[in-house]
Amino acid sequence: MQIPKEAKRQARELFESSLDDSGRPDNGKVLSIADLVVKASPRHAVQTLREFGRLIRLETAKHHAVIESATPLDADTRDSILKSLQVRDGGVVTIELKVSPSLIGGARIRLGSEVWDASVFSRLNALNF
Repeated sequence: MQIPKEAKRQARELFESSLDDSGRPDNGKVLSIADLVVKASPRHAVQTLREFGRLIRLETAKHHAVIESATPLDADTRDSILKSLQVRDGGVVTIELKVSPSLIGGARIRLGSEVWDASVFSRLNALNF
């Protein structure tokens, strides 16, 4: 189902007004804006809110890292990775740690749409021409 251009435009405007000074979504503003749209019930409100939610999810994902490792990471390693990601991203990064024994060794880090894979599993797969 295609979203009307008017709904996309409105969602983009709402998204831009929900950002804080650092250019990231402010949770309080996001909730207030969504509440106002529901109460006002403008034309294409459902499509506008869907698109607004999609834009918020995409922006939030840019600053959320998923770190997978074969074994649990010690605190020093975790802090070192977090500091590197924050320097690279230029701000606050949230992290989610996962243990995936299938990686065999090493780690895989996903920040937004970028992936850094230094796992033994990926290196072994690369050998299988």
